[in-house]
Amino acid sequence: MLSLAGTRKLTLFLPSVGRMREEEIERLRGVVRDCVTKHLYTSAIFFADKVAAFTNDPADIYMQAQALFLGRHYRRAFHLLNASKIVLRDLQFRYLAAKCLEELKEWDQCLSMLGEAKVDEDGNVVMYLDKDCEDHEINISSAICFLRGKAYEALENRAQARLWYKAAIKADPLCYEALECLIQNHMLTCEEESKLISSLQFGSEDGWLSSFYSCLIKKYEKENVVEAKFRDLENESCKSDQSDPSFMRTLKSNTDLLACKAEYYHQCGEYQKCFELTSVLLEKDPFHLKSTLVHLAAAMELGHSNELYLMAFNLVKDYPQKALSWYAVGCYYYCIKKYDVSRRYFSKATSLDATFPPAWIGYGNAYAAQEEGDQAMSAYRTAARLFPGCHLPALYIGMECMRTHSYKLAEQFFMQAKETCPSDPLVCNELGVVAYHMQEYKKAVWWFEKTLVLIPNSLSEMWEPTVVNLAHAYRKLKMYREAISYYEKALVLSTRSLSTYAGLAYTYHLQDDYSTAITYYHKALWLKPDDQFCTEMLSWALVDESRRGVDHILEQQ
Repeated sequence: MLSLAGTRKLTLFLPSVGRMREEEIERLRGVVRDCVTKHLYTSAIFFADKVAAFTNDPADIYMQAQALFLGRHYRRAFHLLNASKIVLRDLQFRYLAAKCLEELKEWDQCLSMLGEAKVDEDGNVVMYLDKDCEDHEINISSAICFLRGKAYEALENRAQARLWYKAAIKADPLCYEALECLIQNHMLTCEEESKLISSLQFGSEDGWLSSFYSCLIKKYEKENVVEAKFRDLENESCKSDQSDPSFMRTLKSNTDLLACKAEYYHQCGEYQKCFELTSVLLEKDPFHLKSTLVHLAAAMELGHSNELYLMAFNLVKDYPQKALSWYAVGCYYYCIKKYDVSRRYFSKATSLDATFPPAWIGYGNAYAAQEEGDQAMSAYRTAARLFPGCHLPALYIGMECMRTHSYKLAEQFFMQAKETCPSDPLVCNELGVVAYHMQEYKKAVWWFEKTLVLIPNSLSEMWEPTVVNLAHAYRKLKMYREAISYYEKALVLSTRSLSTYAGLAYTYHLQDDYSTAITYYHKALWLKPDDQFCTEMLSWALVDESRRGVDHILEQQ
């Protein structure tokens, strides 16, 4: 039992605690914030718990929950927030509680915590209005819409996920993650992407961001249009901070921006240019994964197996749990034509991340390379279902149908690909090939000419087959002058094409210009001495030329 003197000491002590409490609590709040910045989460949790116990203030309870979340104590953080009576009245409390459920993979509960809401086809939603956020803050409504999208995607409801991601970026254009999900997961068609970007309400100082976003989406416009976009972005950067010219220089050499340019080069078929740019980017930032993916694609097209091996080795070492790493391994084996092995690694990539488009395409291509059509079609169909905004699965399905001579069915899939991406010249080229095989030569000419119009930059060797195909179609229509013109254009692009020399020789042969035909048959046979068509037609041309010579002698007599 305390003596009277002890009681007096206790009585004297208590008021001093009361006088010091606010000052001490504010100091402890500062300690919590400092622990978080130094990533000392256990210390942050310890002191935040004491602050919340002293004050029972909602702001301090939220700070404690934040510390628990950062320390990966998701269940405890959710319990703390859920026990708070304010959780259903305050959006920030509700959002953090839902984030905890996201980390716990309890997606249905996550959606339930966020509450009931509806969104229309354009991504418009009337909810979570928060007009008081600062210019440097992302609207809480946007963050909540984005979290809804992630939850629906995890539940494999990709249609709803797409709508909520659109709602997130429309609620606040600064929510870049939502746009990234829409673009990388191919949730929107080319037209839908452009429409979405044009509908965003950017701030007065965010002109550069609008230009940047327009560079991120699919780039099938003409070269001068795309280059103008990049120039506009650099100009906007200069305008946004004229007092600091270094900002413009920094953005011009920004890795994300240069990765966009590399993507554009790859889409244009400028694989060497793309490879050189991504090589520079990866020297600057070896772990920039977007550049890495484009670099792998360019190396595949160029057949750089050694580069693919080194990239795959480093990726597996640094990121063993990422789909990109095993996709790189699959690319290496595909490049050296070990298709069975490549399939295993593409499959492993899809098992790690079912929403990684390149792995599904690679998986189908590996089957197609060995003419295992059913398995290839299965992989392409899965890709088409998962990535409705990507036209490549439908394009490859059409190619498989063409391989089995199902031309009408192939045409249907090519038209489907064209609806998704109207500006890809490769789709028009394949439609031309189908029309040619169905002996619809006028239609083939129309598609091949449209292909040449849609090619974003000047003609390169990549498009030489299209020029030859157009020449073949003109020859079938007996428009020999036009056919010869396009064969000669093809020779400017490549001088090692058997099809070009054979086609040119046959066209001259049909015009009874036997000597010129013989010259081109010889050039074709120089490239492939055992070509049956050229060998046979050369014999006929020689006979025809000798007969003409005999007839000429007889006429003179």
